[in-house]
Amino acid sequence: MKISIIIPVFNEVNTIGKVIEAVEKVKFSGSREIIVVDDGSIDGTRQFLEKIDDPNLKKVFHSRNQGKGAAIRSALPQVSGDIVIIQDADLEYYPDEFPQLIEPILNKKADIVFGSRFIGTHRCFLFTHYIGNKTINLAANILYNTILTDFMTGHKAFKAETLKNISIRSNRFGFEAEITGMMFRKNFKVYEVPISYSGRDYCEGKKIKWTDFFVCLWWLVYTKFRRL
Repeated sequence: MKISIIIPVFNEVNTIGKVIEAVEKVKFSGSREIIVVDDGSIDGTRQFLEKIDDPNLKKVFHSRNQGKGAAIRSALPQVSGDIVIIQDADLEYYPDEFPQLIEPILNKKADIVFGSRFIGTHRCFLFTHYIGNKTINLAANILYNTILTDFMTGHKAFKAETLKNISIRSNRFGFEAEITGMMFRKNFKVYEVPISYSGRDYCEGKKIKWTDFFVCLWWLVYTKFRRL
């Protein structure tokens, strides 16, 4: 069993090193590879990554910022593992919880696993984000007739073949809505597990904006009715 961890990063020079270190410390029964996609950082993140000499670390560099969806799309050709985990480059999510994230896949119960911030231990974060998450999740559940609690989570795990079977079109945070919709449209088995979460404030570098609510809503609707 080989695990591929994709880390999209944009302007996280203060945290990316700690995240990579934390990912490398996680114990798996098999091997791993880490694929970091620098999405046009201008704060020194790229220069920091270029100095890292690690045979388990693959690096992809965008010349300009394109967004999370584009970063994941660029990483997929580099994936050689059996399971793919998406890990954000900030310190909001904990890599040491990878084992519980992939357990339903290892047990052949799931094709994709969402780590839910709302059924696990979490830092008390912004009320506006909480309401936004609850509302957009309600829209997803109505459209796809399901009971997800947190499709916007930054912790997701996939069977590699499942993720590679999806044509990702969105470039930015719309990826979260698009990949969710496609998973249900293709009738893949989706599980949720509780994860810990330490949400940041904007002064700490949080990047998602209120306008992304409408972007994700558009991708939920578009993905529901687009031709497969």
